Amino acid sequence: MNLYAVRSLQDVEAAPIDPARLAAANINPKTGLATDYLNHFNEAIMLLELVPSMPACIDDVMAWRVMSYREHFRATHQKHRDLVLAAFETADPQAKRMLDELTEAMDAILTATRDALQLDLSPGIASGLAQESAVQLRPLVARAGAVINGLTLSGEATFSGAPQATVDALLER
Repeated sequence: MNLYAVRSLQDVEAAPIDPARLAAANINPKTGLATDYLNHFNEAIMLLELVPSMPACIDDVMAWRVMSYREHFRATHQKHRDLVLAAFETADPQAKRMLDELTEAMDAILTATRDALQLDLSPGIASGLAQESAVQLRPLVARAGAVINGLTLSGEATFSGAPQATVDALLER
């Protein structure tokens, strides 16, 4: 039995989760959110980018489904899944709201793209649509990563230190 496992939401509410445990599980201790959720969207972007060279990937794009943060982690076999879900329950409300807004925008782009790809489009139009969707999604995923990592909770960068440190932090993410 994992001694660090969270048994229930009551355990989380009774005592804060140790920031070191959160960091070890790839959960930002400041926000209580995990960037692993963005893999869901990165997978869709990868599939969209493959459409021009591999049109059969449209079937994989069509199989992609909208999933909330909770749904994504409930469906995964990630080692720290229970901790990720428990941390989400106590996550920073502003970060959760911003992540929800970004998720809704990404879901809308992907749903519209999937709906359009169901039409009888020429390969060139389908490829262009897939590429444009990927272009629109990349900055949204980056912004969601910034929110998850506590970099922009108020719409402003919350970096501390010299400008070079800020650039280095961005490049590491």
